[in-house]
Amino acid sequence: MTAAATSLSLQSDDVDVLAGALYSWCAERNIKLRSQQGLSIASIAIDLYHAGHRTQDDLLIALHACELH
Repeated sequence: MTAAATSLSLQSDDVDVLAGALYSWCAERNIKLRSQQGLSIASIAIDLYHAGHRTQDDLLIALHACELH
């Protein structure tokens, strides 16, 4: 495994934070997680997580700031 792959790997707790924020965001908007919009927000959430939004609440706030229309 390369250093870059290692630095981007997620632990179980990381996945829980991401999943919780994604499920909440999608539920608020009645969007299916596996829809195109759900997958797009998942990608954005991962980027935000790596940018330092490490709690579910912080991540949700950041996702709301990146609202998809």
